[in-house]
Amino acid sequence: MPKTVWTPTRRRFIASSSTLALAGLAAPGLAQSRFPNRPVTLIVPWTAGGSTDAGFRALAEATQKHLGERIIVENKPGAGGTLGPAQMAASARPDGYTLAQMPITMFRLPHMTRVAFNPLTDFSYVIHVAGYCFGTTVRADSPHKTMKDLIDFARANPDKVTYATPGAGTSLHITMMDIAARQNIKWTHVPFRGAAETNAAVLGGHVTAQADSSGWAPLVNAGQLRLLATWGKNRTKTWSSVPTLQESGIDIVANSPFGLAGPKGMDPGIVKVLHDAFKKGIEEPEHMRVMDQLDQEVDYMDTATYETFVKKMYEDMREQVERLNLRRS
Repeated sequence: MPKTVWTPTRRRFIASSSTLALAGLAAPGLAQSRFPNRPVTLIVPWTAGGSTDAGFRALAEATQKHLGERIIVENKPGAGGTLGPAQMAASARPDGYTLAQMPITMFRLPHMTRVAFNPLTDFSYVIHVAGYCFGTTVRADSPHKTMKDLIDFARANPDKVTYATPGAGTSLHITMMDIAARQNIKWTHVPFRGAAETNAAVLGGHVTAQADSSGWAPLVNAGQLRLLATWGKNRTKTWSSVPTLQESGIDIVANSPFGLAGPKGMDPGIVKVLHDAFKKGIEEPEHMRVMDQLDQEVDYMDTATYETFVKKMYEDMREQVERLNLRRS
């Protein structure tokens, strides 16, 4: 039997060439469908050098290898931790390449004043990460050795005690207001933008005390600041000799939980890629080591659980604002 040899006609040649050309054009599009194919920006809405910054830089480093692309941490402090996420919601594309920490202020501030964002509708929630270790510190040479000392002095000297926090409306500020209301004292709030500034204010004698997350840890460990109380349910592992607020006679527990979100409208598939990578990053030993140093408790929630938690937190913050009469005109 004679062997059949395929010979292209002009029509076949054109058709084949067109198919190859289309395939060539389609290839870049297929390559671009992979997520991510460039670095992801993670907005930390606090100053560099604080506990939030340290924790998220460790998480970014731990997550990169699971995501397959770099994660670039960008500090955007201001408005009590709401400036960075609000700007992201207003201007970033919902393509998964911009994320932000969502501090609890994002759910409290809308009940206090008019804001340009809605935490229930303007974000795509990805993963819940942890809660802070909060504490009250004074300078090491301060005469106040306990929370009772500080409160007794404030009671005897109304408005003489000044305290630094990382911003008005933050959990630190609100909790200090709550303490003052419960103890029937008056003290003066001095807002800053993050731990670097609050630490400097205490060390320089510009304020009496500081209420902040554990960005004060190195200074406490170095003996430059005195930690009067931590605000969690239990004593911390690192400063086990320091009492909690509850042990100091103040029935308050505060740890201000936080997670990650992107702009509204993110594709569920992209959210899953981000969630899975960050979950593995959270569990990396190096990230856990930094969290232990900061005495921050990991509190992982998947996307669906976090979304439900957000709705509850939003209502809890409404009740808190009403109870403390924090609504601004």
